Order: sequence, then C-alpha cells, then structure tokens
Amino acid sequence: MTTHISNEAHAVDPRFAGLPSRPGKIIAVHLSYPSRADQRGRRPAHPSYFLKPSSSVAASGGSIERPEGTELLAFEGEVALVIGEPARRVSAGDAWSHVAWVTASNDFGLYDLRANDRGSNVRSKGGDGFTPIGPELIDARIVPPDALRVRVWVNGEIAQDDTTAGLLFTFPQMVADLSQHFTLESGDVILTGTPAGSSVVAPGDVVEVEVDAPGVAGAPSSGRLVTTVVQGTASFDASLGSLPAVDDTQRAEAWGSREAAGLPAEPIASSAASAPGVLTPELRAKLEKAPVAGLSQQLRKRGLNDVTIDGVRPMHPDRKVVGTARTLRFVPHREDLFASHGGGYNAQKRAFDAVGEGEVIVIEARGETRSGTLGDILAIRAHARGAAAIVTDGGVRDYEAVAAVGIPVYTSGAHPAVLGRRHVPWDVDVTIGCGGTTVQPGDVVVGDADGVIVIPPTLVEEVVDAALAQEDEDAWVAARVAEGHPVDGLFPMNAHWRARYDEALQQVHTPTP
Repeated sequence: MTTHISNEAHAVDPRFAGLPSRPGKIIAVHLSYPSRADQRGRRPAHPSYFLKPSSSVAASGGSIERPEGTELLAFEGEVALVIGEPARRVSAGDAWSHVAWVTASNDFGLYDLRANDRGSNVRSKGGDGFTPIGPELIDARIVPPDALRVRVWVNGEIAQDDTTAGLLFTFPQMVADLSQHFTLESGDVILTGTPAGSSVVAPGDVVEVEVDAPGVAGAPSSGRLVTTVVQGTASFDASLGSLPAVDDTQRAEAWGSREAAGLPAEPIASSAASAPGVLTPELRAKLEKAPVAGLSQQLRKRGLNDVTIDGVRPMHPDRKVVGTARTLRFVPHREDLFASHGGGYNAQKRAFDAVGEGEVIVIEARGETRSGTLGDILAIRAHARGAAAIVTDGGVRDYEAVAAVGIPVYTSGAHPAVLGRRHVPWDVDVTIGCGGTTVQPGDVVVGDADGVIVIPPTLVEEVVDAALAQEDEDAWVAARVAEGHPVDGLFPMNAHWRARYDEALQQVHTPTP
C-alpha cells in the first residue's frame, strides 16, 4: 500500500512533500550493503552513522546544484525509514514496529568537500537539496525489511540495483542500535546506506531512485524520485573555511573505481605512501613501548578480536617489530599457473624489490608449512631496503642463513623445499589473509615475543595510548601486590583502589612548587 501525503505544511514548504512532516533529525548509515563494503575494501563489525540537516531535504522533481569550482557530486540511492511511534531503547525484535513508512531517498555527496569533514560529512552531504526523499510512502506494516529493492537510473540507464536481503546490518538492528543512544522521534528519517554503483553526476544529468517490494502482494513502490543536476554559480569564500579540493583518491572513491574515473591503474608503491603520516616518529615510539598483549586487549575492548596473526613465531624474539603492512599473496600450486606466474619478475620478487623503509612484508601462504616462502637472498633484499620485518604463515628455507641476516622474521617454521612445491606467487598490495587474519596494505603491524597483531590505521593512536595507560595501571597494581596486598579488589580495582590509583596519578602529574 502506497500512502499519498496530505499536509498543510507542504503548501508552505514543498521540500517535505514526500514526508509526513519536516523531520527533526536525519541519521545516515555509512556502510550497510555488502556490495558497497567490498567496493570500499572493508566490512565494518558494527554500523556507524552521521547526521544530515533537515534543511537538506528536497522533493521529487527538484534540482540539486553542483557548486561552482567542484567536480565530484555523487549520488547514492537509498531506502529511507520514517519513524512513526517514538523509539527509545527498543529491542531489535520490536524495532520494526516503530517504523511507519519506507520510501526512496538520494544521499547526495560532494567529495570535493569531504577531506576536512570526513566521517561527519557535515559540508559534503549537508547542502541544500542534498537529500531528496519520496515521492510516495510505503506502509512499513506490509513490507518485510529484508524484501525491499532499491534501484537508481542516471539519464535512463540503470546504475544501482540491489535488495535488502543479506545486509551487513538489518534495518531493525539500525533502529534498535540508534534508540540505545537517543530517542527516535515521530517523523525522524534513517537513511540506510547505498549499494555498489554510486558514481559522479554532472549538470544536466537526471537521477531517479525507486524503492519497491516486488515480492509483496501489489508490489508497493515509492515511485521514482527524480532530481536534476544543475550548475551553481556561487563560489566559496576562502576566508571563512576550507575550499573544495580533490585528488585521485577522492576521484576514484567518488566514481567507484580508478577505471571509472579515467585514471590509470595504481602503480605498485609503498603502502606507507598510501597512508601518509600514519606512523609518525612519536607514534612509532609509543608502539615500541606497548606490548602486543596490551594492544590486543585494547582492540578487543573495541570489538576487534580477529587481529592476531596466529601460528607464527619470531626468529628473533628479543626484537620488537613496528611497521606498516606491505602484502604478498600466494595461491595453491598448480603446474600451469606456476608456469605462467612463477618465473621471471614474479609477484614475490616485485614485493621484495618494492618494500619501503619501515614496512613489514606480510605473506599469505594459507598456513601451508610444507614449502618455503622466502630464503636468505630475499631476506637480504628486504633488509637492504630498510624493511621493518617479514611475516609469513608459511615456511622459511635457509632458516639459519635468514636468521643471520638480522631482519626480524615471523614464520610457521623451517622447510627446505622451494616455492614451487606448494605455492604460486600471485599478487602484491592487495587485501590478504595471514594466520587467519585479514591484512590490508597500510595496516599497522606490531610484533614481539608474544606474536604479531594488526591494527587498523584509524585506531592506532587511540589504541596505543590506551595500552600504555593500562600498562602504567598494571605496573601500579603489581607494585601493590608485591607489597603484600591480596589481588581480590585490587585486580581489577574496586572503587577504593581506583580512588587510591587516581590519587597517585594526580601526585605524579602535579608539578612541584
């Protein structure tokens, strides 16, 4: 059943013609469709959100301005949920009953303005007309949340086409999760993420979005939400804030790929260069101090449990390893593939020739221990290039000679066989699995005698600061235990011991007169 809106307020402000009223807040989900997450190269463990102003809402049939001096205005067709009954701390099982309607939306974004507000998207997605919604509302009571379809056409050609079956986060989960933090009020809108296919549009382009439920009786539909892109004439004032700026990374993300953006394939380059400034000297020094066990504990607190590279042991257990990942992938041996990819300047040789100073070569060998994955010559090459370490979940041949090179190496053990017995060197600088853990180029890798851990670059500073703070706390607790205090109430600390610890900290940080 499709609902036609009749509201006197729309005669005053036609922007909200596709909604029952002006929404108090609009909450948008960063990633929810597997197709989009895979395109971005990451699948988050939990949903994350940003807010859009209600002033960005527009009705079907309107236009959106691409501001003067910008080039990367991108569309994102989405299912919009409209809250009916207010929701506060509702369960996932009850959450859908608080959604009154679903409809089509277009979460436009201007990548030229994303750099300084990345994550919050305040300026890049908050502009007037950047959230078209409508034109018709579908009664949420008659459509299962996993039976909806969203499609987008640009100038009549299909650009996005996906369903809500198999989302990373279900619609009821989103509603319940948000209701943990604040009240979802009647008329609030949740934009539920976009599938793969989002791309750039230019003045003159017409974008249409439709949400429907083809498997439901009557095939209810939002109708087509139509928006025309026009060229704006107003420019930004540099004296007030950041100006639009783009680079090839933004172009590739806005268009969906480097190929779609008309850019050449990305050359093999240092992963540190792809994430400049991730490991500053100060941050590297902190990581040198933080034990892997402490970092693992802090990542676990943040929901990341699968970040240790299992099954590898250090050849130099007294050496601490800190660096950014450079990846190399082997696939299982097959004679014809080894003939085409195993010889010449193969992926293995390219990886060791290209590794940069402070980087860690991480090798996916699928835990296959019945062959070597490197020997002394490649270890020497990595050492000469200034690599921080080598991590492989396969074997190492010339084990003693590799150990003598001096570069820290983590491996599953020694094996005398050459590469071609079990492996084909396949590609470099791609997302891999090593020791049961996903590793991406540019991830931060830390190793000590306990093992190796992988830290997402966006979390590294937060995690290492927390780990060092925990180390200080543990040292204080250990000193009290050494004085004869029982561990009960001290480890972990109860309110009494916490107050004593806070007092001790205050004394340490209070300057002497």
